[in-house]
Amino acid sequence: MSEATGSGRGGITRRGFLTGSGLAAAAASRLTADLAAEQAPAARDAAVAFGPGPVRIELLVNGRKLTAQVEPRVTLLDALRNYLDVTGCKRVCDRGTCGACTVMVDGRPVYSCTLLALEARGKDIRTAESLIVGNRLDPVPQAFVRCDAQQCGFCTPGFVVALRAALDKNPQATEAELEAAVAGNICRCGTYEQMRQAIVQLVRKGG
Repeated sequence: MSEATGSGRGGITRRGFLTGSGLAAAAASRLTADLAAEQAPAARDAAVAFGPGPVRIELLVNGRKLTAQVEPRVTLLDALRNYLDVTGCKRVCDRGTCGACTVMVDGRPVYSCTLLALEARGKDIRTAESLIVGNRLDPVPQAFVRCDAQQCGFCTPGFVVALRAALDKNPQATEAELEAAVAGNICRCGTYEQMRQAIVQLVRKGG
């Protein structure tokens, strides 16, 4: 079968048509890419970021009034660690599942990665740093030290804060109640048995 699409000598063959179409498409593609490259810097420079800017907040942390300029989207965890240099609470999961960032807010244990800094204004915030007065440790971290209830240490601040909150609420809490109080905290090093020993000591000594 002939490849000619027309009957005259001036007819275009299918091969010629496809070749010509391919060259035209390649040229158009190159031209489009060149134009996009030329326009990209201008488009980038013209881009405008939208959203509320930083605002001044005052937080009551461990008995001290601290101020910082933070964006409304900043969590209490990030405000404490990155803006106020209160680093006892740790960032581990950042998803409200591990408990390493636990702090007390008005006496209640709270995952600080789940609370906006703006929401903590006017509230009494206590972190693991509040469990040290001078050279004296609070009984909870004391029990952890005696029982060697920590390894890497990242989870420890969250555990001791959660236990302190439970004992503040009920100084006569039982072992089972204290274990339930830290059910939302995870120790990736697996020192749970030593923590149970620390809890036993706290219950025997009355927290």
